[in-house]
Amino acid sequence: MSEHDGTDPYVIDWADWTERLSASARDEAGWYRQVAKELVRPGDGLAIDVGCGGGGMAVALAEALPDEARVLAIDSSEELLAEARANLTAAGIPADRAQLGRADLEDGPDALRAVVPGAADLVWESAAVHHVADQQAAVDALAGLLAPGGRLALAEDGLSRRCLPWDIGVGEPGLEVRLEAANDVWFRRMRRALPGWVPMPYGWTAALDRAGLVEVGTRTWLLEKPAPLPDEDRTSIVDRLGRWVERLTEAEVLPEADLRAWERLLDPDAEEWLGHRDDLYSLQARSVHVGHAPG
Repeated sequence: MSEHDGTDPYVIDWADWTERLSASARDEAGWYRQVAKELVRPGDGLAIDVGCGGGGMAVALAEALPDEARVLAIDSSEELLAEARANLTAAGIPADRAQLGRADLEDGPDALRAVVPGAADLVWESAAVHHVADQQAAVDALAGLLAPGGRLALAEDGLSRRCLPWDIGVGEPGLEVRLEAANDVWFRRMRRALPGWVPMPYGWTAALDRAGLVEVGTRTWLLEKPAPLPDEDRTSIVDRLGRWVERLTEAEVLPEADLRAWERLLDPDAEEWLGHRDDLYSLQARSVHVGHAPG
């Protein structure tokens, strides 16, 4: 797209992601519920989902919290907040228990505090901090929202999802591995293109520790859907890979031979189309890093 319309392949317009993030909120509802049950405590009164996307975790938190507790879903995109509200409503969460706030992590702690009604017992963030120029400053801002003894949970890192056999029969074996390597190039360039980019040459647990939190630890979930997959999961994988390839093509980081292979694999009219295969699967590991505010 960038070579045709001038779109910067390293700038993300989150409004364009509304449909896929809303779908992700529904698809990953089971995992969100598992995590929420582990994070929520009986005495919690306020939980915040920062960078809420389609509101998947906001729904899970509202279901896990005591009846009198509240959830605040925060995002910078009005379109995503509307999707979060729709998903909360569809899940039967009353509006007085689930509030929405518009704020951007990039704007610092004051922007967050302006929409937060009080100290939080739990703050959740998933794949949002790594889009902020100064990641440590963002973690510091999130930690600053906590009540004494409150928890900050960062869903960052893990192991990337794998879906294809190593030898897919098109192009050279290891096609998906090289796609991930190309995405690493894209991610590095995306980070460095952020205005005011600040390196963070240490891990997320160290970032939580530097934010003044204690009892820092990590829990990782293995998420697996073995082959053969139902049609809807197979379609979801093909769509995801298609978007991934499109983005990396725009950024010109894919080897030409791999790009030709992906064009065949993602073409519904081609004999090699991935949607025809019964050996697609989904396997990934998702890590959540948790730190506690001193009590």
